[in-house]
Amino acid sequence: MRRVSIASASQIAADAGSMVADAGGNAVDTAIGAAICSMVTDPGIIAPGAGGFITVWPSAEEPVVIDAYAEMPGRGLPPERFGRGGREIVMTYGGGTPTIVGYGSVATPGAFAGLRLAWEQYGEIPWAELFAPAIQAVEAGFPLSSAAAEYLGHSHELVFGWDPPSYDVIHHPNGRHLSAGDTVHIPHLAHSLRELAEEGVGTLYGGDLGARIAAAVEEHEGVLTLRDLAEYKPIIRKPVKVDVDDWTIATNAPPAVGGVTMAAMLLLMGIRGFDRWEAADVARLVEVQNAVLAFRRSNLDELHDRAVEAARLLELAGTGDIAGLLSSPSTTHTSTVDSDGLGCSITVSAGYGSGAMVAGTGMWLNNSLGEMELHPAGFHGVQPGERLVSNMAPTIARSQRGAVLSIGSPGADRITTALSGVLVNFIHVGMSLSDSIDHARLHLEMFDGLPTVSYEPGIDVSQVEGFELRRFPDLSMYFGGVQAALWDPHAGFFEYADSRRSGAVAHGG
Repeated sequence: MRRVSIASASQIAADAGSMVADAGGNAVDTAIGAAICSMVTDPGIIAPGAGGFITVWPSAEEPVVIDAYAEMPGRGLPPERFGRGGREIVMTYGGGTPTIVGYGSVATPGAFAGLRLAWEQYGEIPWAELFAPAIQAVEAGFPLSSAAAEYLGHSHELVFGWDPPSYDVIHHPNGRHLSAGDTVHIPHLAHSLRELAEEGVGTLYGGDLGARIAAAVEEHEGVLTLRDLAEYKPIIRKPVKVDVDDWTIATNAPPAVGGVTMAAMLLLMGIRGFDRWEAADVARLVEVQNAVLAFRRSNLDELHDRAVEAARLLELAGTGDIAGLLSSPSTTHTSTVDSDGLGCSITVSAGYGSGAMVAGTGMWLNNSLGEMELHPAGFHGVQPGERLVSNMAPTIARSQRGAVLSIGSPGADRITTALSGVLVNFIHVGMSLSDSIDHARLHLEMFDGLPTVSYEPGIDVSQVEGFELRRFPDLSMYFGGVQAALWDPHAGFFEYADSRRSGAVAHGG
């Protein structure tokens, strides 16, 4: 019998994938089942009204990426409707994170449309069976994960405290927010999931469920309409592919920026040989991140058609031209592989959360329009129907010996630095998969208006010059939550979930 390996955002999500695999599902079925369960059982971290990307690589075919990310809504609305329905907040998460919440921050969600397309193309068991574990968990009530509890500590009041249905779910009657291990009950959500399972995703994209969501958004000055939902379509894209040592890596392609940014970092770090992290190698990693992120800001973030500049980024990275790069103009992840060599990598995001839960549906909505770092043109600054910018980079890699690795991470703009670091550790330095993920990370960012290297303990930054240094006391979920599943025809399965978040692993089949 075919076996499947799963690494997902929580134990309940990984076990959901295992149940799907035991029912006969392949790696794609299993990843979808785990992703659905994660979307509804990790409040704050993710939400059903999410967008995402799905990378699939069958053993005898070319890889594909299904772009199911959020779109700018507002088709047919007059100009005066835009720019309203949101309010800026600053959470304490990550040392201070600004974002915009409210119904005006809600983009057109694409996750369920993308999951349906992935199932139609690659799934092997009935669609409704993929929902069964999630429905069972929601009906019984589920324990709040430690990662969700940590995030709610930062967000429960500012993000989830203004909307009564949302507030009631994550707070006790005395006003204290739920803690890790507390049982979460979300009224009406099981009914909404049954609609999606039995009627298909059409109920959301133009049907009854979508009509209820659109009406609530309109009532609260948002711009998501039923027309936006009805006209939403996931897109099959050709992934970015790069070769590093004896591995070929397939990842998310433009218009998203996460995949190409991660690939460029990986190429640059792979050019100079090293077998352990010395201070000079850490300094080079900072140099690489600085060059690639500078290129991204100047050439990718504000373009509508990013393909040409993305190709130039990879060309410069492949030659090691750092000087050329510098001179140039709340999320979850599931990874699965099966013993047929099929890999599936799914990353979904609802931003930092809008705080909006549509009454009678149990469905939280995204704040993808409110992720300020991804909207240089400002709030509601792009045209209706345009795909939003994303850092997500669900990735699959194949080695010359036939091994397949499915990997990805949440973490906003830390996704690319987390994944590139882990892949350098695993492919180039030669660490085990678990050591690669557990190894300390660093991320170059603007903090308090200054270019800053934020890093975890265990990294020698003594040769880093020209940047502020911000040391975290421990490994932190701020630096992502990498989930990876590996199948090697000679050595079998291995999977690992990042200790920075409450990730977990499972087997099925």
